[in-house]
Amino acid sequence: MTTISYPPKPSPGDRIAVISPGAGLPGLFPRPFELGLERLREEFGLEPVEYPTTRKMGATPQERAADVNAAFADPDNKVIMASIGGDDQITVLPYLDRELIRANPKPFFGMSDNTNLLAFLSNTGIVGYHGATVMVQLGRPVAMDPLTAESLRAALFTSGAYELRPAERWNDVNRDWADPATFDAEPETKPGDGWTWVNPDRVIEGRSWGGCLEILGWLLMADREIARDLSEYDGGVLLLETSEDMPSSAEVFRTLRNMGERGLLRRFSALLMGRPKTWSFERPNSPEEGARYAAEQREAVLRAMRTYAPDTTIVFDVDFGHTDPQLVIPYGGLVRVDGPARRITVTY
Repeated sequence: MTTISYPPKPSPGDRIAVISPGAGLPGLFPRPFELGLERLREEFGLEPVEYPTTRKMGATPQERAADVNAAFADPDNKVIMASIGGDDQITVLPYLDRELIRANPKPFFGMSDNTNLLAFLSNTGIVGYHGATVMVQLGRPVAMDPLTAESLRAALFTSGAYELRPAERWNDVNRDWADPATFDAEPETKPGDGWTWVNPDRVIEGRSWGGCLEILGWLLMADREIARDLSEYDGGVLLLETSEDMPSSAEVFRTLRNMGERGLLRRFSALLMGRPKTWSFERPNSPEEGARYAAEQREAVLRAMRTYAPDTTIVFDVDFGHTDPQLVIPYGGLVRVDGPARRITVTY
């Protein structure tokens, strides 16, 4: 069984390493990136430090891995955050120095393609944080969503229990970062409907694991950063969410089915399913089409869970995925799912 622990927390005034282990998109879209850096300084009191590939598109896996290794190795860095996600971070994993990183644990914040690095850190014995990238959550036009900012601040600077709560309003429609007018007004939001609970008859507390479903599928295919002894996941809390690629309900079901055939799904006592993103530039769904997409995804998840883990407690539409606002979830850390009380508490 891997022994996993929380790395030391930063303090205001400390350095935060900003890296792009997935894609150097800050080089293409500097406006949200610079806005995110400004908020790290002015609202969180941290001093960002960039690395050679942070703004470099097309950086090789070796170059990006060198930045990750260097960010962990530098004792002046007290926390690390990804600029954004990407789609090939899995190619970076073979070049990471596990022993160096284990010897220099730091809180790492990222999501989406950063599921790769979060899984790597978990297997290395380090709790990471699923959520909060510089360009997306910190670079939000006009202001960060208050729920995101509160969760991030607690995850950065405090230790102990933090109760998650459903978003009262949310958004999943993006505007063009290349258009300066995008940053003149906050995103339009719509009312939230709270969480939906399935099998809420028990209290579960366990270590979290999972992340972006598409990335997990790739890790499973490559057989990377999956525990050799699946009992490591027994009694844990599975985190799953889908990206702006908007996989079909059939693809979601098949990925979960294969996880079930591998014996993974039955290991977890609870599943937190992130609110799905239902709009993208490639698929600009109407509200009705988006609602149908979300309903079909939920039924696909339920179908797989009924087959492979029918007693698992499930909570749908938790705000930790590719929608706005975004709650930060400790990855490999403790999550408490209290079904009778309908409460979710994480330990930062």
